[in-house]
Order: sequence, then structure tokens, then C-alpha cells
Amino acid sequence: MKKFSPFFILFALLFSSCDFFVPGNTTPPKKTWTEQLGDELPLLGHRNWILVVDKAFPAQTATGIKVINTGESLQDVLQITLQKIDRSMHVRPILYTDKELEFLTTQLVPLVDKYKKDLQKTLRGIEPQTLLHDSVFVKIDQASKLFKVIVLKTEETIPYSSVFIQLDCKYWSSENEKALRALMNQ
Repeated sequence: MKKFSPFFILFALLFSSCDFFVPGNTTPPKKTWTEQLGDELPLLGHRNWILVVDKAFPAQTATGIKVINTGESLQDVLQITLQKIDRSMHVRPILYTDKELEFLTTQLVPLVDKYKKDLQKTLRGIEPQTLLHDSVFVKIDQASKLFKVIVLKTEETIPYSSVFIQLDCKYWSSENEKALRALMNQ
């Protein structure tokens, strides 16, 4: 039986278990969508958007848009996203949903009533504004030219189920802004 020196064994273990010695292997481990959102949220402010979208939401070509595939249900992603926003000290959500969702029936989409009930629970009393679906794209297109838009793509397959979150300043209200502008115009 051949004996190996302890130095040889240590050397073999070190080089066989370390990926950093492989040329070109500089890819860090992939972050989860919640980690990516956690990295982005402190950098976002009023006029930025976070979109929690259904599976068929189209990829965008605008440079200000970052798409993150969550691989999870829309309700779960929305709930976690709203919790993260609530815990932030600098932004609050203004919510929008597609107007078309109001008109979907179980004859058109069998699970739409369940989705609507679940959405109400997830929103915890926040009443979203509604916009026609095409109007949302106009707003997002305009916003993405100057501001960052995060798209959290989910596994949802209910049409018109996406929720669009426009971020606003948490510590400065629109009433404060109006009062300030009035003072400036005196």
C-alpha cells in the first residue's frame, strides 16, 4: 500500500475543493428575487416604480427597466414587496391595477373571483387606482426614460392581474409640497 504524505493530502484537498482556482469562474452565487429587491429598494425613491406582473407581461427594451423573474405566485410576491416598502423609511406605495380586471367574470376566467378576493386581502385595505392596461404602458414608458422601473415577473396566469406600484416619498406629503410651493410664490 502506497502512503501519501500529509502535505500531499492537504494540497490535493485544497485544490480539488476550491472553485476560485478555475480560470474564468468569477460568477457569484445568484441572489434570490427578495435579495435583489432588498438591494434595489434603498436606491429607489419617489417616481420609481415596482411592477408585480403576470407571466405574460412583455419584456421591455427601455434601459431604465430591470426584470427579475421570481418564479413565485403574484400574491406572494406582492405581499413581500409591500412589506418591504412598508418597512422602508423613505417610500410609500401608490397602487394601480388594470381597469379590465373589474370586468373579468368567471365565465371568461374561472379563477378570477378567487384572485380578486386574495388581492383584497393582500392589499390590506389599500384601494388601488385603476387604469386601462394600455395606459399603464404609457406611464411606465415615460417613467423608464428618467427613472428606474423594477419588474417582478411572477407565475400568475390570470389576465390583467398585474399590480403596478408607483413609489412616493414617505416623509413628504403632496399637501406639504403644495404648502411649500404656495410659500415660494408669495
